[in-house]
Amino acid sequence: MLSLDDLLTLVDDPRAVQDLRAYYEPGRSPRRVPTYSGSRFEFLAGGGDRPDTANRITHEDLVAITMLEVDVPGDVALALLEGDLGLDVAGHLAEIPTDVPISDPRAPELLGTASHADVAWDLLEEPHGMGWVITNKLLARKRPRLIPVYDRVTRCAYGRPDGLWLWLVGLFAEDDGVLGKRLAAAREAAGVPAGVTDLRTLDVITWMRHHREHREANCAGL
Repeated sequence: MLSLDDLLTLVDDPRAVQDLRAYYEPGRSPRRVPTYSGSRFEFLAGGGDRPDTANRITHEDLVAITMLEVDVPGDVALALLEGDLGLDVAGHLAEIPTDVPISDPRAPELLGTASHADVAWDLLEEPHGMGWVITNKLLARKRPRLIPVYDRVTRCAYGRPDGLWLWLVGLFAEDDGVLGKRLAAAREAAGVPAGVTDLRTLDVITWMRHHREHREANCAGL
């Protein structure tokens, strides 16, 4: 697994700012389709954590995750929009604050075993066709400050950590929160849109660095 020093080296590399600019394209005309559709993931329809929809899965959330190249299966989508699954997930989302970042002292409790986030993850991951990648991306849409986008590329780049959420909590807490400070500096230097969280900044830097070289089998990671 990558250490804090490894992540700081990744974030401080000049390529991190270049990759953030390439991904988010500051100054892009709204009428031009972005190079990376994922740059609109957290912003589509005002975001998944906006007050009027923060505690339920919406049509916009299901569209937003397609920008990260995944789809919720049709039967699961209906269960989330019209069925008991959506009600169950909503009940747990209501107990997860929208304004708590992963660097907050409350994060370990909010992301720990049997927490509302953990139970919501289990509910979403269980239906056939979902799996951990789609589940993480959907929850990241709902709580972007607290829950990371995560897929096979970033998992490989990080070194396949066990318990990703709490692993990241520890890294963001280490050394007086230096990781968040360096991510904020990279974000500011790149001029990316306001509202891009520390977690998403780290995800984009990591994904952009590794996605071209990543192999599904026997990949050495970063």
